Amino acid sequence: MNLFEYISDRWGRLLLQAWLHTSMVVQCTILAAILGVLIGIAVYRSPIGSAVATALASTILTVPSFALLGLLIPLSGLGSTTAVIALVLYGLLPIVRNTIVGLDAVDPAITDAARGIGMSRISVLTRVELRLAWPAILTGMRVATQMLMGIAVIAAYAKGPGLGSEVFSGLTNAGSTNSLNQALTGTVGVVILALVLDGIYVLIKRFTVSRGVRG
Repeated sequence: MNLFEYISDRWGRLLLQAWLHTSMVVQCTILAAILGVLIGIAVYRSPIGSAVATALASTILTVPSFALLGLLIPLSGLGSTTAVIALVLYGLLPIVRNTIVGLDAVDPAITDAARGIGMSRISVLTRVELRLAWPAILTGMRVATQMLMGIAVIAAYAKGPGLGSEVFSGLTNAGSTNSLNQALTGTVGVVILALVLDGIYVLIKRFTVSRGVRG
């Protein structure tokens, strides 16, 4: 059986796996964005706090995926929960770092002017600083999404959902019938999904960032 026959015979199952893979990555990116932006807001005014937050997020990223999943499995068991925790942790670094960079790059004259017209500290943050930092934050989310698309494949080790099961089945049963088809289908599917999501980020940036800010 060639690759195209393999895909056509299992089209329904592969579509479901692709949907679950994409859904998990998108949801984990959103969770990482919420946590990452909150962390960035909390520390961006403190050089020491910014350095510590970035260092901790960087440390998480240096832990091999298999090792982190192995540490989480005894705590949260096999399945989606472990995969989600791992993906959120891995997605933090680019979002935290870009949030800090984006907020720090806001011209103080702009925030001073906002306070001068009577805006509260919260209003300045939400209506001025975060809006100006949004392009940087969006870039961090875009990088995180691309990373998580690949890491989600490894999450199949912890019985996480998605196309990783195809890749793992193909590698585990190497040499058997359809093992190569399984591995190729999973790998190519992840690449296609990553490109689609990247294109969506381009559209989001186009519609949420003003032309002047895009530069």
